[in-house]
Amino acid sequence: MKLLQVAWIKQTAYKIPIPRDETQRLAALHRYDILDTAPEKTFDSITVLASHVCQTPIALLVLIDQDRQWFKAKVGVRLKETLRAFAFCAHTIMQRALFIIPDATQDKRFALNPFVVSGPHYRFYAGAPLVTPDNRALGTLCVIDKMRRTLTIDQKMDLLALSRLVMTELELRRSLGEERWVKKAIHRHR
Repeated sequence: MKLLQVAWIKQTAYKIPIPRDETQRLAALHRYDILDTAPEKTFDSITVLASHVCQTPIALLVLIDQDRQWFKAKVGVRLKETLRAFAFCAHTIMQRALFIIPDATQDKRFALNPFVVSGPHYRFYAGAPLVTPDNRALGTLCVIDKMRRTLTIDQKMDLLALSRLVMTELELRRSLGEERWVKKAIHRHR
């Protein structure tokens, strides 16, 4: 597990918002049993599509755990996770719509973020929350660029559609896992 460490700045320098339903949100995330799993072609493909559709060099499928953001799928980065304290996605899960930052250097919430002021020098961010059927935001499907930009209406709609596709796949995985568990339980009691 490779964790980016930034020694020159205090984690407390950032006020990361915590959802009111954080306990329930984390419980929902763990029910999907997806954290720290191997890469999967379906999620990799969706992330590649997000990068292509939005014409960004970086796209991530991010799950927000208690103290970290973990990347289930990624395009354009090597890291597997980062601290939640520096996560743009931690802001995205606070809402149920697209969260867009045209230029992070001009946004007081992110202007001093290590990912903005030092390498990799992120500027643009757009994230679509991954929301469960019971309205818990698990993470995001996001796109990032190193230059200021905007998304077209079609790109915004496509990013939202791809985030819904991620949730459909996660729901399918969860349902299949529960079904297998029930079948094993029934088989043991015979």
